[in-house]
Amino acid sequence: MLAWLSGDVTLLEKISPLPDRFARWFAGRGWMPRLHQLQLLAKAQAGRSVLLIAPTGGGKTLAGFLPSLVELSGLNAPSAAASRAGGGKRLTSIGRDLCRTGGLHTLYISPLKALAVDIARNLETPVAEMGLPIRIETRTGDTPTSKRQRQRRDPPDILLTTPEQLALLLASADAPYLFGSLKRVVLDELHALVTSKRGDLLSLDLARLFRVTPDLTSIGLSATVAEPDDLCRFMVPQRGGAARADLIVADAGAAPDVAMLDSVERLPWAGHSARYALGELYALIKTHRTTLVFVNTRSQAEGIFQDLWHLNDDNLAIALHHGSLDVAQRRRVENAMAGGRLRAVVCTSSLDLGVDWGEVDLVVNVGAPKGASRLLQRIGRANHRMDEPSKGVLIPANRFEVLECRAALDAIADNAQDTPAPRIGALDVLAQHVLGCACGAPFSSDNLYAEVTSAAPYTTLTRADFDAVVDFVATGGYALKAYERFARIRQGKDGRWRIANPNVAQRYRFNVGTIVEADMLKVRLVRSRASKIIPRGGRLLGEVEEYFVETMVPGDTFVFAGEILKYEAIVEDEVYVSRATSEDPKVPAYEGGKFPLSTYLADRVRGIISDPRAWRALPTQVCEWLEIQQWRSQMPGRRELLVETFPRANKHYLVCYPFEGRLAHQTLGMLLTRRLERARLKPLGFVANEYALAVWGIGDVAARIARGELSLAALFDEDMLGDDLEAWLAESALMKRTFRNCAIIAGLIERRFPGQEKSRRQVTISTDLVYDVLRSHQPDHVLLRAARADAATGLLDVRRLGAMLSRIKGRIVHKALDHVSPLAVPVMLEIGREAVYGEAADTLLAETEAELVKEAMQ
Repeated sequence: MLAWLSGDVTLLEKISPLPDRFARWFAGRGWMPRLHQLQLLAKAQAGRSVLLIAPTGGGKTLAGFLPSLVELSGLNAPSAAASRAGGGKRLTSIGRDLCRTGGLHTLYISPLKALAVDIARNLETPVAEMGLPIRIETRTGDTPTSKRQRQRRDPPDILLTTPEQLALLLASADAPYLFGSLKRVVLDELHALVTSKRGDLLSLDLARLFRVTPDLTSIGLSATVAEPDDLCRFMVPQRGGAARADLIVADAGAAPDVAMLDSVERLPWAGHSARYALGELYALIKTHRTTLVFVNTRSQAEGIFQDLWHLNDDNLAIALHHGSLDVAQRRRVENAMAGGRLRAVVCTSSLDLGVDWGEVDLVVNVGAPKGASRLLQRIGRANHRMDEPSKGVLIPANRFEVLECRAALDAIADNAQDTPAPRIGALDVLAQHVLGCACGAPFSSDNLYAEVTSAAPYTTLTRADFDAVVDFVATGGYALKAYERFARIRQGKDGRWRIANPNVAQRYRFNVGTIVEADMLKVRLVRSRASKIIPRGGRLLGEVEEYFVETMVPGDTFVFAGEILKYEAIVEDEVYVSRATSEDPKVPAYEGGKFPLSTYLADRVRGIISDPRAWRALPTQVCEWLEIQQWRSQMPGRRELLVETFPRANKHYLVCYPFEGRLAHQTLGMLLTRRLERARLKPLGFVANEYALAVWGIGDVAARIARGELSLAALFDEDMLGDDLEAWLAESALMKRTFRNCAIIAGLIERRFPGQEKSRRQVTISTDLVYDVLRSHQPDHVLLRAARADAATGLLDVRRLGAMLSRIKGRIVHKALDHVSPLAVPVMLEIGREAVYGEAADTLLAETEAELVKEAMQ
């Protein structure tokens, strides 16, 4: 968090120096504050909100807290002590008045629980060493209930928390008391918060904070982004649309040292395990002090960790970290990392952001990075110092991922960013917020509308849409208003809205948040049973998704928490397991956690594919693959769509290469099969990966094209996003799933309530019934509109598909082949694959690959 001074000394002299206590503390370590840290301090002391953009290791976190530490150090120590008197006992109204000079001063919002805990740990050091009268605490979903209750009665000076916990705090009657003394909110890793529905929820809660505390200021901390102005608007109330936080951009740090592994092993054509490079990965770990091994999914984390342990003849301290592990295990890993006791950690995005592991000197990213900005964030975990280059190695899992890794390396060299455009606030999130406001205190529609539209994502919200959301929270909408259960707020004679009954507030608190996960079952380690009696108790290892457990029978083995476990039984919401040995255990496959290929990186991949000169920078075996494709078929131009057709095994295949990501390709496949069905070509199925789409059927597409009976221009016309899309959405399971997520976020369907937790099947049945009712009787319902908006960028990625169809108009190239092409092999290998990972699956994939490659390269 602390860093050396760099920059213009003349400018530095114009900024007020640090207080003596802080200057002595810096000097005692041979440190000086950086220019951007002092600039931020000066702006904060002037009452300005400010966004700081600085590279990893640039001291962003210390800069964000420095104004609060300086202010709190100058407060009357007895008053601060008085505010904490009582040791957790409930304060009387007189006690509250006496403590009003203390109270909560700074609120810190983090996108990750691990980051909040790490920042708190790092802050304690300067606070303790300078003897500052400051109490710092964290509040996350892992915080004990007793501590959370005490924090509301007796808040610390600085509270570090998450967006979900902030929503809960604001939905309580004592929110004005708790936040009445608040001076500043610090938004860490802001670029990561604003890109999802969590950002929508945070923006609404910020708007409420600014109303409760009009003099509140904000500090945003962010890595480099494409459009800083979007973040500056997010941080302050948008009354009139022109408000911006001030912007400070720190000097660039040392350029990162990032390379792609030039493996001596044969690169796979498909798959995501990267097992071919395990020996080289282990060698990298051995030759570095501490290595973070990032993967894109929890399944990959479990599999690679287990594989590394099989290779670990040197008994190196290698750990595992992902969000499904028990919190106690995650904290042990984090503490061991902070103490420099680990040689490597295999992890997911749970350690992506901001966490300061000082001993890390190498970051390895296994698999495609999916985005240049995300990759830079990960690489920045190594050598977390601004003046030293972060070192990273990319290990692509297959040949197409080599292209994506190359594109990401080129983007980093160009200092290019691919952060997404700002969001338009979601209506389902607004519905949740409206209910939360009513849980806190009665509200007026006029006042709340003015407050909501001051949040940047909701500045364009119309009054009609706002009123529709309020009506939904009050009645469920006119198609559902006959059902009392959907009436959650009522309007009183004074015109203000209140919760219908106290149970509504309790249900809200159990279901707050915008992250909709699959049903999870706790995994508990017990002794292997020798009889029908199931052992009870045992250590909690974490959670797996219910649908994975449904694929197993007692006696099956799987990898979890870094161990091979045998499935014993399910008891209520717990999976009982025992330790076991197995040559081929399953690895849990999680529905969430997969990143989409960014639009920016996809365009760069198309640029590499279309330019033979760029192939020289690729590994020899990949370069040869592309050259043979050019000879056997052809390569698509950057703005073209290559469509290949060929027969194989009594079926006819159509393979195209949009390079727009799996979600957009799946939607394209669904719409193409509808059109091919109408053309009586009898499609049988399709499969998609991040780069290509393959459709197969009985009808000969190539022959129909040759005879002029089928037009590819018509087949791929943008009008498929009209009636075809509407017709498909009417019956699509993916659309129902999107609606289900919106219904859960909006509170129409509750997942959790004490003693009444609903299973995934119950929730599915409930939401599917409501979906059918609304489509028939209220097609403009708020939740249907929210689901359609999600479909544009979420599970269906319709917006991106539309941009692709527009791009290729008049640029479709058809190649009729007599057998599969080299470029088609990876997507053809996706056919028939199951979402279970293991050595046997890799063996089967290798056998299929060998057959296809032989055919493609002959």
